[in-house]
Amino acid sequence: MTAVSQYIDRFVPGGLLAHLASVAGFLLAFFLVARLVSERRAPANTFAWLLVIVFIPWLGVPLYLLLGGRKLRRLAKNKLALGSVVPEICAAQATSVNLPVAKTIASAGGFAPLGGNRITLLRTGELEFAELERRIQEARHSIHITTFILSRDSTGRSIVERLARRAREGVKVRLLLDAVGCPLSSRGFVDPIRRAGGEVGRFMPVMPFTSRGSANLRNHRKIAIFDGTAAMIGGRNIAREYMGAAPYARRWRDLGVVVEGPAAVVLGEVFVADWCFVSRQPPEAVRHDAQSGGAGPRGDCEVQVVASGPDVPGDPLYEGIVAMIQQAERTIWIVTPYFIPDEVILRSLIVKARAGCAVTLIVPEKSNHPVTDFARRNYVRELTKAGGHLLLYGGGMLHAKAIVVDDQVAMVGSPNFDLRSLFVNFEIGMLVYTKGEVAAIRAWVDELVRECGLPTFAKPNILSSAAEDVCRLLAPLL
Repeated sequence: MTAVSQYIDRFVPGGLLAHLASVAGFLLAFFLVARLVSERRAPANTFAWLLVIVFIPWLGVPLYLLLGGRKLRRLAKNKLALGSVVPEICAAQATSVNLPVAKTIASAGGFAPLGGNRITLLRTGELEFAELERRIQEARHSIHITTFILSRDSTGRSIVERLARRAREGVKVRLLLDAVGCPLSSRGFVDPIRRAGGEVGRFMPVMPFTSRGSANLRNHRKIAIFDGTAAMIGGRNIAREYMGAAPYARRWRDLGVVVEGPAAVVLGEVFVADWCFVSRQPPEAVRHDAQSGGAGPRGDCEVQVVASGPDVPGDPLYEGIVAMIQQAERTIWIVTPYFIPDEVILRSLIVKARAGCAVTLIVPEKSNHPVTDFARRNYVRELTKAGGHLLLYGGGMLHAKAIVVDDQVAMVGSPNFDLRSLFVNFEIGMLVYTKGEVAAIRAWVDELVRECGLPTFAKPNILSSAAEDVCRLLAPLL
């Protein structure tokens, strides 16, 4: 027994220690609740955290300290300054897009629509892997990639080897990995890139804890930019279940997009902001390495890049989705692996379905997270009761994210249709406004429909009803 513990046992009664601990815990919970309310979260999110903090403080307080951060004002301030060249790009490539959703996103802190782009859909993991390999091989000046997951499998090793080879040849290679999504592969696995002269960054390491962020704030963006003029975005991580040179029986269904033109420069700026936050390098140096000199028109596609997360002052992605739903007149197609909407989105979909709009939701029959499948039951039951349609993809895991409204506007990118993607994660999306490209995305959705089946809703018993109610109450924390 140490001298300190002997002193405490001798002079401080056990009851007093317990009382002091209780008071300290109460004060900490009080300040956390005050902080929680001041963050202006979605009401359901705030209520869920309040329940856990108040009724299970021994669990809720440390969980909130670890996972509760959302908008970090200092982080936002530091990162927003890096996007100073984006308004010039947007002004140079202004479009005639005048839809409410475009105005909503721009007003909420997002970028304006851009013309002069060319986009290509990457429908399969084999196509995306081949495109990624080709772009890496043909890059002349720079390769900037950010991903949530880099797996230590054949797909991950192949990409690491190719990036290392290009770095040795003088191409500036920067690879940004999320520290939670890549707990092992962000270290020695990518040393070949470092030894070849490339750079690897780890986004918000959880250990050791620092004052710069929260373990809950993950970079879920998937972006690859080549020479600053062409970019790839979508839902696929760099792992065998997402992409690979050869077909794989357990490969997930997903969707990626190649964009060439001014929008690629904007996506490059998003990478610059993330990279400079991690590396503390000056943004001018990172932009100089790309040597793009800007990207002139490559096509006639009008798109709008939407970044969301703690580095964006508002919620342009969320408000854009709400605007897409509310402007719909005929059809709404939603493809997502997880469906845990907030009350505003759910009610908007229900109102549209009751008004005669054809609302169709496509989700995997069984996702890789069974708890989210259980949590979605209550939401989809309400939507179908209102006249919405639910289709279950039975061809394995569906990881794609897409929204198509009235065959007039579509959204693709990294965000899932859940509260974590909409309000917590760093995400990247892109709205497409040009008729031909929207039709191509809709055609891809039609392919999915042919592989889907209708759900069967069993009448819930008392236990399942109670479990669904609890899941819905705590859904913001999933």
